[in-house]
Amino acid sequence: MRIPSPTRFAVVSLSLLLTACATAQAPSTPAAPAPAPPSPGAIAALESRSGSSVTGRATFVQQVAGVEVTLEVAGASPGRHGAHLHATGDCSDAEAKSAGPHFADEGQPHGGPTHVAHHHGDLGNVDVGADGTGRLVLLLAGVMLAPGPHSVVGRSVIVHADADDLTTQPAGKSGARVACGVVVATPAP
Repeated sequence: MRIPSPTRFAVVSLSLLLTACATAQAPSTPAAPAPAPPSPGAIAALESRSGSSVTGRATFVQQVAGVEVTLEVAGASPGRHGAHLHATGDCSDAEAKSAGPHFADEGQPHGGPTHVAHHHGDLGNVDVGADGTGRLVLLLAGVMLAPGPHSVVGRSVIVHADADDLTTQPAGKSGARVACGVVVATPAP
């Protein structure tokens, strides 16, 4: 049986086209993963208050489950020192009273950062060594860096003279405010 001329032309053309595509196809390589977008961040530079020599820095990085906080202090007396986020981003007072009360946007009682009920601003205690330095790293659930009532940006980080007992209301009997820094958003890279 003979194929009519126009049909034969179409079959040959299709055959040639498929052959060309098969031979010209580049070997497949796996696609590189897309780079992760930079995490939004914020920072607070802590300055001495209440006649102390305590300084430091707090950095904040947005994570899926909340905000990771890294608090570093220097010039503090050895031992435990309460650390909190306070409601107002104002460290202008010599005793940091301008920072207001703890950041407690849900009306929860004061407690430790791992307690079921606690302020969003309860960071717990930073342990300071004999050299006067200390570091605290924790994840704060329920807060964010984006604007809104749960944002840490625009708040103040306070380091206190004494340890936070994590129970006494409203602030854990942690004593004078010896360092203060306002939380500000860092620009995207």
